[in-house]
Amino acid sequence: MSKRHSHRRGSLAFKPRKRAISQMPSINAWPKSSEKRLLGVAGYKAGMTHITYIEDRECPNKGVEVSSPVTILEVPPMCAYGVRAYKGGNPLSDVLCTDAKLLAPLGIKKISSSDATSLLSSSPDSIFILVYAQPQKTGIGKKRPERMEIAVGGKDAKEALEFALTLLGKEVKAADIFKVGEYVDSISVTTGKGWQGVVKRHGVHKQRRKATGKVRHAGTLGPWHPGYVQYSAPMAGQMGYHHRTELNKRIMKIGAGNEVTPKGGFLHYGVVSNDYIMLAGSVGGPAKRLIRLRKAVRMDAAPKAPDIRYVSIESKQ
Repeated sequence: MSKRHSHRRGSLAFKPRKRAISQMPSINAWPKSSEKRLLGVAGYKAGMTHITYIEDRECPNKGVEVSSPVTILEVPPMCAYGVRAYKGGNPLSDVLCTDAKLLAPLGIKKISSSDATSLLSSSPDSIFILVYAQPQKTGIGKKRPERMEIAVGGKDAKEALEFALTLLGKEVKAADIFKVGEYVDSISVTTGKGWQGVVKRHGVHKQRRKATGKVRHAGTLGPWHPGYVQYSAPMAGQMGYHHRTELNKRIMKIGAGNEVTPKGGFLHYGVVSNDYIMLAGSVGGPAKRLIRLRKAVRMDAAPKAPDIRYVSIESKQ
C-alpha cells in the first residue's frame, strides 16, 4: 500500500534552478561588527581530506576523539587597492592607492579618486575595501585576478574608514582576517551537472515496472485545472552551477600549505603553496573554484581552537 502522505519532491526554496550569472560569488548581506577588521576573504578550493580531533561542543561525544571530513581552501594574499563608501545602499566615491605597480594587474592606468576627507564628509553608513585575488601565485593556471568588495567592521563609519586606509596598498592574508575556531559562511557556485532528469534533479521516485510509458519520470505534472503546468511541478532541467550560501562552517586550522598537501597533491588541483584555511565539512564547487568566506551572520560564538590530533596527508590518487 502506498503512503498516504509524503513530503513534496524538489524544494521550492531554490527556484528557479538556473545557472549562476557569474562564477564569481556575490555577497549582498554582511554581519555587523564593532571590531576593526575585514569581514571576509576569498580562496580557491583545493580538495578534501579528514582529521581527528577532540570534540569540544556540548554533545554526547564531548571529550572524545572523533573523525571529521574537512575542506582545504588555498588563500593567496589579497591586494587592497581601494576603499569605497556607501550611503543608503548607493556608492558614494572611491579612494584608490597610488601604487601603479599594484594597479597594473587590473589595467587601471589613470587614477581618478576622491580623498579620505571628502569621503568622510559625505556621512557614509558603510565602508568596503576593494581587493583582488592573486591566482597566479597558485598552481591552477589562472592569471586574471578576481576583483571584489569586502565589508569593514568598526564602531562607526569613521573608525572603519581609518582602518581601511591603513590597509590600502598592502597585501592581506587569511590569518589577518579570521581566527582558528571561528565560524564563517561559504558562498560559492556549485559544481555544474548540466541537464538532468526529474529523478536525479528532484529525487522523484521511479515508476513501477509495469507503469505505462517511462519509468524515470514524474507520475503527474498537476491537476486538470488550472489548465496549465504550474512552476512547482518537478521537471527536468539544469542541475548544478547554482549560486549557494552555506552557513556556519567552522575554521579548524589556518597555516602553510605544505602541512596539508597529500602525497602526489590534491586531485585536479595539485600542490597548495600558499596559506590555507581548513573548514569542517564540505563546500560547494569543484576543485580550483573561487570560494568566498564571510563572518557568520547567525553565529556569534567566541572562537575556540580545536584540539587536532591527526591530519591525513595520504595520497588521494
